[in-house]
Amino acid sequence: MAATFTRKGSATRQRIVEGAAAEIRERGIAVFRLDDVLARTKTSKSQLFHYFPQGKEELLLAVARFEADKVLSDQQPMLSQLTSWPAFQAWRDRVVARYLAQGQECPLHMVFSQLDQRTPGARAVQTELMRKWQSELTAGIRHMQRAGEVAAELDVERAAAALLAGIQGGVLLMLMTGDITHLEAALDVAIDNLGASAPAA
Repeated sequence: MAATFTRKGSATRQRIVEGAAAEIRERGIAVFRLDDVLARTKTSKSQLFHYFPQGKEELLLAVARFEADKVLSDQQPMLSQLTSWPAFQAWRDRVVARYLAQGQECPLHMVFSQLDQRTPGARAVQTELMRKWQSELTAGIRHMQRAGEVAAELDVERAAAALLAGIQGGVLLMLMTGDITHLEAALDVAIDNLGASAPAA
C-alpha cells in the first residue's frame, strides 16, 4: 500500500524528487549522487530515507514518474484541445519545440537507463505514460471524426496508436542522431493522412 504523508510531508517529498530531477538534467545520470540531492534540496539523509525507504532506486523511480508527467504537461494545453486542424498543427509545433529544446539528453531516458525496466514499477510508469498520451490523441481524433473532418469508418484507437508510435520512433531517431526531421515527418504525415481520410465535400 502506498505511503500517505501530510501536506508538508508531500511537499518535502516533491522537493526531493524535483531536486533529483534537476541534478540529472544539469549534470547527467553518470554522476548522480544522493548527497548532491540532499545539498540541493536542503534535506537530511534521514528525511530522504523516510520518503524513499529503498533509497536511490525508489527515488529514481519517482523521478521517472515526474519526468513522464512532464512529457505530457509540456504539450498542454494543446494536447487536450485537438478540436480543429489548426489545433492539431499547434500541438504538432509544441511537440517539435519540446524535443528541439530537450536535445539528445532525454531525462526520462537517462533515468530508465539506471532502472531495471522489467520491474513492475518501471513498466507501470512507461505503460501509464503511453496510455494517457494515446487517450488524449484518441479524444482529439474522435472529436474530428464527429465533426466530419475524419472518415466515419476510421478506427480511431488504431489511428491514435499509429500516431503515437510514429512520435516515439521519431523521438528515438532524434536521440540517436540529433536530427529532428524524422519526428517532424511522422507528425506531418500522420496528421495529413487523418485529414485526407475525410469524405469529399
